[in-house]
Amino acid sequence: MEASGDTEEPPLPLALSRFQVSEEFGFLLPDPLTELPAPYSPWMDIAHQLPQLITSHQLRSRVHQMPQLSTQHLRGREELHLAHLVLSFITMGYVWQEGEEGTVQVLPRNLAIPYWEVSQALGLPPILSHADFVLANWRRKDPNGNLDTIITLPGGDSLRGFILVTLLVEKAAVPGIKAIVLALGAILQQDEETLLRALEELAEAIEAMSEALRQMHDHVDPEVFYSVIRIFLSGWRDNAAMPHGLVYEGVSPEPLALSGGSAAQSTVLHAFDELLGICHREDSAAFLHRMRDYMPPPHRAFVQAIRSASSLRQHVLATGDAGLRGAFNRCVSALAAFRSRHIAIVTKYIATAAAKARARRAAPAKPPSALETKGTGGSHIFSFLKSIRDSTREGMLSA
Repeated sequence: MEASGDTEEPPLPLALSRFQVSEEFGFLLPDPLTELPAPYSPWMDIAHQLPQLITSHQLRSRVHQMPQLSTQHLRGREELHLAHLVLSFITMGYVWQEGEEGTVQVLPRNLAIPYWEVSQALGLPPILSHADFVLANWRRKDPNGNLDTIITLPGGDSLRGFILVTLLVEKAAVPGIKAIVLALGAILQQDEETLLRALEELAEAIEAMSEALRQMHDHVDPEVFYSVIRIFLSGWRDNAAMPHGLVYEGVSPEPLALSGGSAAQSTVLHAFDELLGICHREDSAAFLHRMRDYMPPPHRAFVQAIRSASSLRQHVLATGDAGLRGAFNRCVSALAAFRSRHIAIVTKYIATAAAKARARRAAPAKPPSALETKGTGGSHIFSFLKSIRDSTREGMLSA
């Protein structure tokens, strides 16, 4: 089992390829594999049937019958990412098959050991993260460019829509990622004209991300998201439904406490925050920093390289150039507006949906309640999102 990829510190200016960032796809895995080699068909067979196995309450018994496979035959980053995706989805289905009141304490060794080994090879934690759920979980459905997911869970079209709209937000960010490299290079060269162009391209990319995010309303049903999908993104840290974490049998006798999938694990906004010098409040910053542990290590290194580079904020202030200051502020304003849109979506898909679910709670199909006020990553969702939006606004440069 081996992972390809060079994460050594690059020479300045930054080169995206050094951080496994694609010129065309950004942080998305370019053209992910959709099938593992034949020895891993027991994993793929279960993964392709996950929605049916979970809703029929048969997944746990199927996992118990699954052979324990060696990970030694996995070759290269693409196979490892697909293996991690498949094992992540199987694990979330296994843990949450019976809802928040029927969780398990132990992940069986035939799943836990290979999952741990693949996670170690990639430098990712053994839980479903944004890197699996979105970045590595897409395929071209037809030659016209229509997209689909590779692996899915209960939630039908709403789950597919949630994944693919998030993917479109990541894709819309790509010109902004390239603008980061352009901007930092322009600062080194004292090239204000190129810097202005880079800031304009960054602002346009963030505005395009907001437009992509708007499509969530068209493709995801709030009731399905809240009552069906959300639990499968939940982790075993800061979660009342699993207060003691999860034991990975054959890996460690002590339970691991890991956060679930979260938009805070997307490298894009971390990179933009570092470039623009946005300073978040202590508790919010600590949560965001912890979410970096759920990113592929090269992407984490990219964020750190931006942090270590020359300060864009200080450079713009030092030039005294009104045009640069205006372009900088447009970027900050666009980022704050994106975060406001995210708050509006969370209000609709969590707060409003939770209120409706409480009204139905006497019904036989009891909706989840442990995460009513928390994000799937474990944060207190509204105070966190409003905090980072407000601290973003405070990053504006005064005239």
